[in-house]
Amino acid sequence: MTSLGLGSTDRPRHIVRTPRFWMAPLVVVSLLMSLLAALYLGGILDARKNLHDFPLAIVNQDEGDTVPTPEGDKPENFGNQITEGLVANVPADKVALQQIGIAQAQSRLDSGEIYGAIVIPSDFTKRLLILAKAGVIPGDVEKPIITVYTNPRAGTFGVGLVTGITWPALNAVNDKVGAQLTEQVNAQLAAIADAPALSGAARLSLAEPIKVLTTAHNPLPDGTGNGLSAFYYALLLVLAGFTGGMIVNSLADGMLGFAPTEFGPRYVHNPAVEISRFRTLLAKWAVMVLLAPLVSGLYLAISHALGMPIPNQLALWMYGTFAIAAVGITALSVLAVFGTVGLLVNLILFVILGLPSSGGTIPIEATPPIYGWLANFEPMHQVFLGVRALLYFTSGAGGDLAHAVMMTLIGLVIGLALGATVTLLYDRKGFHRGAARPAPR
Repeated sequence: MTSLGLGSTDRPRHIVRTPRFWMAPLVVVSLLMSLLAALYLGGILDARKNLHDFPLAIVNQDEGDTVPTPEGDKPENFGNQITEGLVANVPADKVALQQIGIAQAQSRLDSGEIYGAIVIPSDFTKRLLILAKAGVIPGDVEKPIITVYTNPRAGTFGVGLVTGITWPALNAVNDKVGAQLTEQVNAQLAAIADAPALSGAARLSLAEPIKVLTTAHNPLPDGTGNGLSAFYYALLLVLAGFTGGMIVNSLADGMLGFAPTEFGPRYVHNPAVEISRFRTLLAKWAVMVLLAPLVSGLYLAISHALGMPIPNQLALWMYGTFAIAAVGITALSVLAVFGTVGLLVNLILFVILGLPSSGGTIPIEATPPIYGWLANFEPMHQVFLGVRALLYFTSGAGGDLAHAVMMTLIGLVIGLALGATVTLLYDRKGFHRGAARPAPR
């Protein structure tokens, strides 16, 4: 009786001819790349449309003044009017406009809690009234200034959003105040017999009486990549944990005989070592713990050699070590639980979902709400907050560093618990990784 089994030569040909051999990579890669494109492009294409809860401050220090009228002097405060105008002109569904004092505004700028602040000085009304008088009485008078402070340390993309939000609103307020000021001056002139009419230059000056000055609060020094160094450093830390974990897993499995290893034309498959899944995972974790401080130190040395300012080198090395170890241990646990599919799970978790929701290039407030939800737990965002706090903010970025450490710790605990629980369960159920293999060829 002839066997129907395929020979050693026919079987590979048979597998290659099956639809599954061709469809599996096509479907998996297409779905993965579609998710990648949707998330990466969806978060950057229309930041202004996606804007929500963007934190800005307005500081009204104007003390006001009295304005002479036919009925007598009356109090006037243009700062209050401008504040009301800004609140009306800035869309509340996109911008969280905070009316606070100057000290609080400076503190929130220093900690990265706000992306910018509009500051109206204490003598604003006085200067406006002096400008109005200059329309009749000759003399050189400077326009009152409203200062818009941007916060490049909170993100350079946010600087552009701040100017894009404040300039249209302040232009509208400028026109309104100019019309009001011109009307007041005309009324005063009308009450004076034989008063001269406003000159063309005076009308132009009164039509736009406010000078808007944009300036950076605590500008970043050279060597920070215009505010991108924190993002790229955080990316390096996550990649060290994610990619390092993949490499450790591959090398360890090859040496333990659970996976073949190829060196060019040389194919090596060591005999499988009798070791439990849990003990294998413990060994991989140990390698990752040894690797983390080494790579963190290398990053620090290379950054310093390239001229990147690092205010607190020890703290950055310590947090970098912690982040690499946490990401690497979690990545190894995912591989231990899901096997080969864990590669895709790790790629989605740490890279595909992590990069667009990190907030490192575009503020989370300028992305669709789904990215804000992802940022609550995605490792990349937590690591970015910690690195940014250490590189750019001396005050710890309003608790960002503490938050980053806490979230990294939670991620580490989840990774440890997941890996230990599932591998112990696999061992108890008898799901061993394989029998001994032939010696290397």
